[in-house]
Amino acid sequence: MAGMSTDLGTPPVLSPDEAERAVLLAAPRGYCAGVDRAVITVEKALETYGAPVYVRKQIVHNKHVVQTLSDRGAVFVEELDEVPAGQTVVFSAHGVSPQVHADAAERGLKTIDATCPLVTKVHHEAKRFAADDYDILLIGHEGHEEVEGTSGEAPERIQLVQGPDDVENIVVRDPDKVAWLSQTTLSVDETLETVEAIRVRFPNLLDPPSDDICYATQNRQLAVKEISADADLVIVVGSGNSSNSVRLVEVALEAGAKASYRVDDASEMREEWLEGVDRVAVTSGASVPEDLVEGVLALLAERGYPDARAVQSAEESLIFALPPELRRDMRTAAAAAQG
Repeated sequence: MAGMSTDLGTPPVLSPDEAERAVLLAAPRGYCAGVDRAVITVEKALETYGAPVYVRKQIVHNKHVVQTLSDRGAVFVEELDEVPAGQTVVFSAHGVSPQVHADAAERGLKTIDATCPLVTKVHHEAKRFAADDYDILLIGHEGHEEVEGTSGEAPERIQLVQGPDDVENIVVRDPDKVAWLSQTTLSVDETLETVEAIRVRFPNLLDPPSDDICYATQNRQLAVKEISADADLVIVVGSGNSSNSVRLVEVALEAGAKASYRVDDASEMREEWLEGVDRVAVTSGASVPEDLVEGVLALLAERGYPDARAVQSAEESLIFALPPELRRDMRTAAAAAQG
């Protein structure tokens, strides 16, 4: 598992059985449009304003991405009181509450909002349901930055539901005016199970106008299902605080994989995981750079496994524009350089 040390040693001599080995590579995998936008936002902010650029929370949930940006001059902080007055701060892809925006304005901070547009959509839905005086059931994980940001849009109307076991404890003002929303990175199947449990108690439950679980989360879960059914081992590359990466391990096991583990990178692979394993499947969470996946594939190749075969389950072409406040400053800087 992630965080466990190991010594893989010298690759063994190849055996005749290795002709039956296979490595399946999920597609799509890795960076989604929201993560790509957030990472590029920090990179362009550093180019435009110079270091340091402060970032509230991890820009995305991947320790390698955070370290790379830190090496370039980004300073990651937990709260705004760690940012010197007047400095530039980037809000992470997971979104922030209105109170955080207000606190930043009060301290005179220049803000760049890298919230994923699909998270922003959920914020708008929360505000709309609250304005219509609904009690809002937010399906998600306690303490996750996205849940905290969405809850902050209507704290007096939103209550967290982490799973079916929480449903019996829900208290609402009017059982006919209840709506639900969800964190964007949850397991699709588990979320639907929770929704159905809620609907048993509240038959007139109002659905969000469109899926809250983002396209990339759904696509990566579908992709890992397709490669897991006959897999002896599924490796998910992703950090432990990445909700969508953790969910991929669960989805792989539910789909029939004999074993599945999450690793931050190839250094966390363990020798015993490969014992007696012929079919390996590999995927990665939505905040994982492709070079980390390549490292795992290289390790498997050293252990005698063949080149990976991609299994395409969906095509992704979505690209999000950079935050408008950053684009404006980039244009100004470019014009000044030309002048």
